[in-house]
Amino acid sequence: MQHRGQESAGIVSLNEGQHIIHRGLGLVADVFKEPELNRLQGRSSIGHNRYSTAGDNQLANAQPMTASLIKGPVALAHNGNLVNANILRKQLQEQGSIFQGTNDTECVLHLMSHAHGPDFVTAIKKILPQLEGAFSFVFLTDKALIAVRDRHGFRPLILGKKKNDNGQDAYVVASESCAFDLLGAQYVREINPGEILWIDDQGMHSEQWAQVGKLSRCVFEHVYFSRPDSIVFGQSVYESRKAFGRWLAKESGVPADVVIPVPDSGVPAAIGYSAESGVPFEFGIIRNHYVGRTFIQPHQSVRNLGVKIKLNPQTAVLSGKRVVVVDDSLVRGTTSQKIVRLIRQAGAKEVHMRIASPPTIGPCFYGVDTPQKSQLIAANQSLEQIRTFIEADTLAYLSLEGLFAAVGEKSGAGAHQKNRQNSFCAACFDGDYPTPLFE
Repeated sequence: MQHRGQESAGIVSLNEGQHIIHRGLGLVADVFKEPELNRLQGRSSIGHNRYSTAGDNQLANAQPMTASLIKGPVALAHNGNLVNANILRKQLQEQGSIFQGTNDTECVLHLMSHAHGPDFVTAIKKILPQLEGAFSFVFLTDKALIAVRDRHGFRPLILGKKKNDNGQDAYVVASESCAFDLLGAQYVREINPGEILWIDDQGMHSEQWAQVGKLSRCVFEHVYFSRPDSIVFGQSVYESRKAFGRWLAKESGVPADVVIPVPDSGVPAAIGYSAESGVPFEFGIIRNHYVGRTFIQPHQSVRNLGVKIKLNPQTAVLSGKRVVVVDDSLVRGTTSQKIVRLIRQAGAKEVHMRIASPPTIGPCFYGVDTPQKSQLIAANQSLEQIRTFIEADTLAYLSLEGLFAAVGEKSGAGAHQKNRQNSFCAACFDGDYPTPLFE
């Protein structure tokens, strides 16, 4: 899951009723060396990679977060963002709670310490109605592994199983199915929106803690965030992205000699665009794989430097050609501008930028780090102004209709398309936020 966050990583294991904890700032390979892994003994564990959307990048905010409560030890990993975290934090501080970090997840542990009940599952069910926003939680107690998903289903959470050394079923929970492939685990199903599922010595149990109304699954998971070899929200991310490219070619095809992706996240869409348009696909830009994902780097200066180190154009592919460049999204515009310049420097005759998602016009409050509208070029400039800024000959985005048609293809387009559109959150593209927003 390294692609989902690069700021910190942690693992908490359960060994004979005690939690063993290791967290650190940086990539997984930097945080976990052999001595740390050897120390993390036990029968169960949870891990987390942090990509901060709330709170600073400091060790106190690294997850899984842990606490010793009257019911016993508890560790918590959270994917998402609580939109009412500031209100909860203030209320808890007024009641005497002392916070160690600045992220939203810590509020959950403090709420649990106030919740009465015979066990952790009861306590968790009591506090969940107080939380607004996006959360896929995994808890580890001294007796159970507990997985919870918010009623809107913003962030993915899936269940898998494999045989342990004794031939018994062992269960795995993850954000994406690509983790199961590595572990040799079998995909079982999505954990449902509004579901709480727990695994203990008596086996697996499940309840709906909330009624599910309109689903708001994050469409940006399919646009950018998830790995293409994952099944997310029951659909192949790779197939979704190819479909984005096909729809893009239908909507805004242009005479060209070659279609190239911005690697790696633009590759499936470029394949789809090429297949639909008949324009040959080539790797016109080669990516250095030892540089991280520029979009999720915390500082603009790091993102700017990252583009230069990360991407190298191929003159033999681009020189004298009319080039269609396919990227997954255009958020700030600075990366696209640098890419267009690189392609022109390699001798391209024309550069046509095609974006396999609609214009990003609003910040996300549910777990993607686009916090300020002022940073979003499409929120502040016209299509022509953006085209001029990135220095492309033409610029076109995938329409909202094309986006929803593409994610609906595998479920049957047409009759089902409206239902699919109603089941996704695309607030970053259409400004329709599915929950109340709090200061």
